Order: sequence, then structure tokens, then C-alpha cells
Amino acid sequence: MNSTLPPSPEPGAPDPSSAPQFGMPAGAPAPAPQKKKRGKWFIAGGCGCLAIIALAIAGCSAIVATSSGDGEDSSTTTEAAPAAVEEESPAEEAAPEEATIDEEVPAEEEAPAEEAPADEEAPAEGDVPAEYTSALNSAESYSEMLHMSKQGIFDQLTSEYGDQFSEEAAQYAVDNLEADWNDNALKSAESYSETLHMSKQGIYDQLTSEHGEQFTEEQAQYAIDTIVADWNQNALESAKSYRDTMDMSPEAIRDQLSSEYGDQFTQEEADYAVENLDG
Repeated sequence: MNSTLPPSPEPGAPDPSSAPQFGMPAGAPAPAPQKKKRGKWFIAGGCGCLAIIALAIAGCSAIVATSSGDGEDSSTTTEAAPAAVEEESPAEEAAPEEATIDEEVPAEEEAPAEEAPADEEAPAEGDVPAEYTSALNSAESYSEMLHMSKQGIFDQLTSEYGDQFSEEAAQYAVDNLEADWNDNALKSAESYSETLHMSKQGIYDQLTSEHGEQFTEEQAQYAIDTIVADWNQNALESAKSYRDTMDMSPEAIRDQLSSEYGDQFTQEEADYAVENLDG
């Protein structure tokens, strides 16, 4: 006759009827599944995983309290705690790594900011357009060969009948031209005296006229005060020219030489010319 009674438990094994009705069965390997859970929750957040570890340790303590008191079970339970401690160390090391990465990003962005001014200074300073250089060269020629005034050179450079430079190029030329304008005025005065035999006042007017040389009044005054000329001889040469080319009478020549609308010699200079006309 077969017995229907359940087999008797082995000596030292806990009674199934006395096993707790909650938590894990006695004798089951509790640390293994709890270890996986702790790993996942630990990555998600530090506070939650500590709570789970605490619950796991409390459950294991309850099981040990109701078990038969085997040394193996308690040692297994006590060995589970260090596992949580070991997993905490990588998390603590992760924080400095993230901080290091965050600190490196601004360092990489600072390098282009320091190089920006160098790019702005790339264009070379002091470059002069070719037109400006050509205008300056022409201005130097007009000053050295024709002894023109500053305004006269500017007008010549920009005139549609002259060099036709832009106003900017012409202004650059006269501003950078190294010239002695007083000396230019003097040389121009000497030329009018020697070739056209003009009077002192006539030369002054020619030097300052807007239709003439366009020197300043100060430059023209310097010229006629400095020039060495025989004004009587200039009047005589002009009188001979009127007589030979225009067949003018001595009295008409006298009036032409002394008129404010004519040659502007002084009356004494005009008289000298007429008196010495046949000499």
C-alpha cells in the first residue's frame, strides 16, 4: 500500500509549513537576481538604487531570521552588501570625467576667438592704387618742369582736356607732392619777365588769377618781392613789340603800357619805354 503522505524533510531542513509567505523562498539564491536589478537602477539614479539595496538587505535578513540558521545562507547574505559598494565607485568616477569634458569645450572655442583680429589685419596697410601713383608722378613733373601751383596742378590732373584723373587721385597727388610753392611762384614770375617782358603788377595778377597760375597771394607776393628784374627794360621790350607787330603810335604804346587794363607798368616805366623806343 502506497503512502500518500509527503516525504519527510531531510534532517536539518526547514519545515515547508513554517516558511514565510512573502519575499523569496528560503534557501533560494537571492543575491543573483537582486544584483542585476541594482545595476540597472544604479545607472538611472543614485538615490533610488540605495533604497533598493536597503530593501534587498532587509528581505535577506528576514529570510535568515526564519531559516534554520545555516551558516552558508547567512554568509551569502552578508556577501551581497559589498557588491553594492563596489558598483558605487564607477559612478563616483564618472562625475569628474563629465566635468573634464565640459571644461574642454570652452578651451577649444577660445582658439578661433584669439585668431580673429589677425584675419581683420590681413589686408596690408599703405597700399596705394596705381591711379594714385600715376597722378603723383604727373604732379611731380608739372611742379618740377612747369613750376605750377598746387591748385593749377590739381585742375590739370582732373581736367577733361588734361590728364583726366579722378578727383581722389588728384587730391592724393597734391597732398603728397613735395614742392616749394614759393619757389614755384618765383620761377614762374621769372619766366613771365624774361619771355613776355611783363610788368611787376602784371606778373602778380597772372600768378594769382583763377584763369592764370592760381598761386596764393602770399606766394605771388614772395615772387615779385624776390625776383630780380629790370622793369624799365621790360617796358621798353613790350613797347618795341607793339610798334613792330601792331604798328601802334608812341602815345598809344604809352597808354597801353600804363593802363590798368593793359600791361600795368608804372607811368615812369612807360615814359622810359617811349623815350627810348628809337634808341
